Amino acid sequence: MSAPMHRIALIGFGEAGRILGAGWVATGRYAVAAWDVLLDAPDRAAAMRERITGAGARACASFADAVADAELVVCAVTATSAESVARDGGASMRAGQLFVDLNSVSPATKRRCAAHVERSGAAYVEAAVMAPVPPSGLRVPIVLGGARAADVRRLLEPAAMNLEVGAPEIGRASATKMCRSILIKGLEALVVECLQTARLHGVEREVLASMKRTYPGVDWDVQAGYLLGRVLEHGRRRAAEMREVAETVRETGLEPSMASAIAERQQWVADLVQAHPGLSSAKDPDWPRTFDAMAAAAGLRGLAGDDAQPR
Repeated sequence: MSAPMHRIALIGFGEAGRILGAGWVATGRYAVAAWDVLLDAPDRAAAMRERITGAGARACASFADAVADAELVVCAVTATSAESVARDGGASMRAGQLFVDLNSVSPATKRRCAAHVERSGAAYVEAAVMAPVPPSGLRVPIVLGGARAADVRRLLEPAAMNLEVGAPEIGRASATKMCRSILIKGLEALVVECLQTARLHGVEREVLASMKRTYPGVDWDVQAGYLLGRVLEHGRRRAAEMREVAETVRETGLEPSMASAIAERQQWVADLVQAHPGLSSAKDPDWPRTFDAMAAAAGLRGLAGDDAQPR
């Protein structure tokens, strides 16, 4: 007798959604139905539909269509859309369904999302993704929180995911992720600001040499390209997440001076990429020239007072 096929609705088919959705389909144990807001955009719907079907999932006409017969509804949208999706989509859910919120938002936002979803009788489980989804895929570490977290882990057992059941209170898993992001996204922002400035002064090699002496276990030449590449690709999403991190800090009564500054630097890069799309195709090892291109795009000037140009 063959194993049962579980039904997952995936809301949001960006980088994380695509990787997870394709991974679930590949196990042969899950049927995945997906809906993304871009399916409603006339100029982008065809590409998104192809992206979804190419991963082996079914492209749906609406949130309600995607979740109609799903056991598990996984929400992987943006931080700015997370609550509206829970509020508007929650009305389409029913008792017995599990809603898993993968979005990087503050504990207070998670609790509001839970209230929206649970009005339908469905159960809400928060999920804190504790590392980049690529290259780990289904093995990316995720902390689940909520009264039904163990049920989610049990349903996803055939996918051999790296799931940890955390606290039953909504918000603790999110707080863990948000606090971690201050350091992780902050390191990205620091490297961008440090090496952009060093490049303009012509001292990036001296700075890297000093960093290697201080932290000999890190190949900063490689890390510089990797960290810059992550911001170039995901700066807008990271900036939105860091604004949620700022709210997480503010909830404690502490002023989020660092979190807010990180959001601003991530947003600065995202705005440059939006105005100059070619920056998004930069290769990690070419980070010095990428910083030159960013400086030129931003109208920054080097030590000699000339417009920044590749050296």
